[in-house]
Amino acid sequence: MPIDVGARAPDFVLKDQNNQEVRLSDFHGRKAVLLVFYPLAFTSRCQGELTEIQENLAEYTSDHLQVLTVSVDSVYSHKIWAGQEGYDFPLLADFWPHGAVATAYGVFDDERGIANRGTFLIDETGTIRFTEMTGPGETRDQTTWRTALATIGRRSATG
Repeated sequence: MPIDVGARAPDFVLKDQNNQEVRLSDFHGRKAVLLVFYPLAFTSRCQGELTEIQENLAEYTSDHLQVLTVSVDSVYSHKIWAGQEGYDFPLLADFWPHGAVATAYGVFDDERGIANRGTFLIDETGTIRFTEMTGPGETRDQTTWRTALATIGRRSATG
């Protein structure tokens, strides 16, 4: 089960496809984070979801929002995949300890050794405001993410 709305988001440090460390807490006080777990690079369903993120990147990355995607693949796999597909957002490697961040968020599939499709919207204070999880064979509907993002936008506008 994914961690609940209203819970404090577990902090983490993972490397992106450029081997740069990304720490969730670095966004606290500055940006909300849309954290998107996916099972594996180089798979058609994951490619479709990440391509949709890329095509709508302006909705997922701004002065007040950052999208971060996470899988158990290595930094090197992410580097090749990001280059092939033209992904301009962080692909984070939850490679070692294997799936530790996915486990902390309650989306790791122990049987398969991969993350389920978990999505979390974390506000600027580090509190989870939206969560969803689907299994590896199910495609997510990103319109639900946009609805959740609109809620965060209204919250920021009202203080």
